[in-house]
Amino acid sequence: MTRRRWIADTWTATTATLSGEQAEHLARVLRAAPGQVYDIVAGGFLHRGEILSVQPSEVVFALHEELESDAALPLHLLLAVFKFDHMEWAIEKATELGVAQITPVLARRTEKHLAQASSKRAERWRRIVLEASKQSRRTTIPEISEPAALKSALDDADEPMRILLSETEQSTSIASALAGAPGGQSGYALAIGPEGGWTPEEMNLFTQHGWLSVTLGPRILRAETAAIAAIAILSSHLA
Repeated sequence: MTRRRWIADTWTATTATLSGEQAEHLARVLRAAPGQVYDIVAGGFLHRGEILSVQPSEVVFALHEELESDAALPLHLLLAVFKFDHMEWAIEKATELGVAQITPVLARRTEKHLAQASSKRAERWRRIVLEASKQSRRTTIPEISEPAALKSALDDADEPMRILLSETEQSTSIASALAGAPGGQSGYALAIGPEGGWTPEEMNLFTQHGWLSVTLGPRILRAETAAIAAIAILSSHLA
């Protein structure tokens, strides 16, 4: 039987602690008791953890042997801010697929009220990736950056392979771009535009920063669909 997995809030070399909602769920709902064993992620490593003490506000584990686990997909997703319910679905699924980092981007065509409210949504997005990481049995939680203007996000994206999904690109597919990439690439960045796409000025900015424009094919996809399709293709390429 697969053991339930938890992600520690704090840890030392020999112990890990769950607090807040995680501790309350263990204590009150699951009625956890000392001696029970779970899988515990602490500092990006997976351990077998044995409960030492249980309180509604804090559950402490002894960390035992380290277990085998999968590494995160070496992918930084730059996701233009769009309708929050659709964007949150994309963030959840991107987490399940293994991305390492997500940067919400304030694009020219991001709706004004969404751009203004985005900074207040960042903590909600972080809770979403935490829950999705536990559900998908990840050992790392994707980093969710604060929403950033496009130029700032591009300045910070230093991955060797930088891919832009573009509605204006007709011939270079993401699969062919990945197939032609030099061997030994250690990191990838993928940019997904807002509803309405990138403006010509933003496209020029991507070009100046060395991004490669690619297409997913002739169909016009919603932003969240395009993000998941592209991540899946890249994941298959790296398998």
